[in-house]
Amino acid sequence: MEGNSLNLLTRIYNSTKIMDFGALFSDCTPQFVTPAEPAVGDNVTIKFRTARNNIDVVYFVSGDEKTRMTHTECDKIFDYYSVEIKKATERISYHFEVHCGRLVVCYNRAGCCKEPNMDFEFVLVPGFKTPDWAKGAVFYQIYVDRFCNGDKTNDVETDEYSYLGQHVRRITDWNKLPDSMDVGNFYGGDLQGVLDKLDYLKSLGIDVIYFNPIFVSPSNHKYDIQDYDYIDPHYGKIVNDEGELLPWDTNDNTRASKYINRVTNPENLEASNKFFIHLVEEAHKRGIRIVLDGVFNHCGSFNKWLDRERIYDQNPEYEKGAYISGDSPYRSFFKFSDDYAWPNNGSYNGWWGHDTLPKLNYEESEKLHDYIMEIGKKWVSPPYNVDGWRLDVAADLGYSEEYNHRFWRDFRQAVKSANPDAIILAEHYGNPRAWLQGDEWDTIMNYGAFMEPITWFLTGVEKHSDEFRGDFFGNADVFQGSMRSYMSCMTHNSLYVAMNELSNHDHSRFLTRTNHRVGRINTLGPFAANENINKGIFREAVVFQMTWPGAPTIYYGDEVGVCGWTDPDSRRTYPWGNEDIELLKFHKKMIQIHKKYQSLISGSLKFLHADYKCIAYGRFTFEEAVVVVLNNDYADKEVKINVRQLGVRNKRNMKRVILTTEDGFVQDDQTCTVMDSVLSITLPKLSAAVYVCKLV
Repeated sequence: MEGNSLNLLTRIYNSTKIMDFGALFSDCTPQFVTPAEPAVGDNVTIKFRTARNNIDVVYFVSGDEKTRMTHTECDKIFDYYSVEIKKATERISYHFEVHCGRLVVCYNRAGCCKEPNMDFEFVLVPGFKTPDWAKGAVFYQIYVDRFCNGDKTNDVETDEYSYLGQHVRRITDWNKLPDSMDVGNFYGGDLQGVLDKLDYLKSLGIDVIYFNPIFVSPSNHKYDIQDYDYIDPHYGKIVNDEGELLPWDTNDNTRASKYINRVTNPENLEASNKFFIHLVEEAHKRGIRIVLDGVFNHCGSFNKWLDRERIYDQNPEYEKGAYISGDSPYRSFFKFSDDYAWPNNGSYNGWWGHDTLPKLNYEESEKLHDYIMEIGKKWVSPPYNVDGWRLDVAADLGYSEEYNHRFWRDFRQAVKSANPDAIILAEHYGNPRAWLQGDEWDTIMNYGAFMEPITWFLTGVEKHSDEFRGDFFGNADVFQGSMRSYMSCMTHNSLYVAMNELSNHDHSRFLTRTNHRVGRINTLGPFAANENINKGIFREAVVFQMTWPGAPTIYYGDEVGVCGWTDPDSRRTYPWGNEDIELLKFHKKMIQIHKKYQSLISGSLKFLHADYKCIAYGRFTFEEAVVVVLNNDYADKEVKINVRQLGVRNKRNMKRVILTTEDGFVQDDQTCTVMDSVLSITLPKLSAAVYVCKLV
């Protein structure tokens, strides 16, 4: 009788006990998946965490197969369950099923849910490895013409040639703000200027330089490549400078003999490539890697394959361009709608209708495909030894989705065969899942799971400053939902090397977005971009950038307070001698914090708190836990955060390593004791704080 009563009580207890949802956790970090990036054929161990003595059984569910996990270890707070996958060869998609009495829940990348959802499955791809050096690396994006003029002898000269029907101009006032039509204005920034500032970048804490395009091109943005084989001598070295400027009364570039000599003379081209080799060597000596911008969807109308401007036409060392002759060896490189319009056939297809950006026609030219594969290999190989590619408008390449994927599979094989440690990082808006299956891109510029959600949450302004959304401003639910949705589109290893930018050359500067205004340079003028900005909000964003999973990427000048509406105003010059020194000190400190704590490089992520204009999240390993809190409200906030779910035990002290405010930041190592599993803090308005606790 006593035994029956005991069994009855046990059944009642088991049917009514409460599941500790906050303790349930798994992800694809090395803590929970070993190895985290398995090779094909590896045995893989996957773990799931629960509260100690809290649940009955955990199942590992992959497709139609459900495997009971084994309780393998525990600590003072958690139990851990494991399953081993033998000789993994195929992509593994999975979630967990947790039983606690009568309660059954699924656990996937979105957390706990009633039913499985394939969009939020955990994913492992055996054989898919991203470069270890890129995980959590601090990138620095340089738009070369606007960074630093180190060599005035290679500056584009006023009237050197014509672009878009206007003579180009040399801007002699470095501090002049961009014009609304700015593509033909050149400030003189070059690779010598970057070389001169390498020690500055090292002192800032930079690990990687990402260059906007630096190959021969006629515009200051250089997304209209003229010659993929050479660094533009205007960025490199001009050792032979013969020729004349373009006469003022014509736009005929066949008469721009100085420009033609500068960009086609082998002496200048080889000297520029040689100087670039030196720059890469000097960067590598300082532990700084180099990533180049690969513009392979389209080239430029000046390109030697098309030669619409007849830059190469009179040089017997170059073949005739496809614009000039229907017999050109490059005719198949472009799609012409009129097969009888030669010479001077302008019926080629331009990307988005831009005749200065002829779209490349890979489907009908295996020769073009092979050429670009060689370009992909060339620059990541000796003697250049760059460390990877950022791929411009990568999803647009080709004329079909099928071919696009074929091209990027081939490109990955080519680049990785030459340099297995090179990164392949794509510009992409929207869902990147189809390209992140392990055989195409390593990762993306992280708009969906970084720039856009944090911009909406902290400023309410769209990333171009084209729209204000009050319903998104301070909306923690929208922020978390967006983050979870877009993060689920990336594999773990793609996410942890994703380029996390607040600003870049295509969007407004984040500091300008803090004014909550809609505008562009042609509507409000450039000076309005500096008005009513809030550095407190900007500091919150930087704290977020340096503590979120991925590779934080600083757009040159952001660290010293550069403002600007969207392109072209976001391409202002770096203000040498007029820097915001306090913002610079703050960036250096946040980069130091980012690098000091391993949990901010490779640790797990857990949302901890979500309220109006206030969010908190944790990054953690088995050894340490970091709590980050943002208060974007215009009032002080008292926040109570359950840190037990990060592994922080009761009565442990958490050290505050930085507090930002509307006016600045402080580093006072203030400690706060965890009571009843809760970290209780009061944050001032428009502030952010980072707390750290050693767990062992």
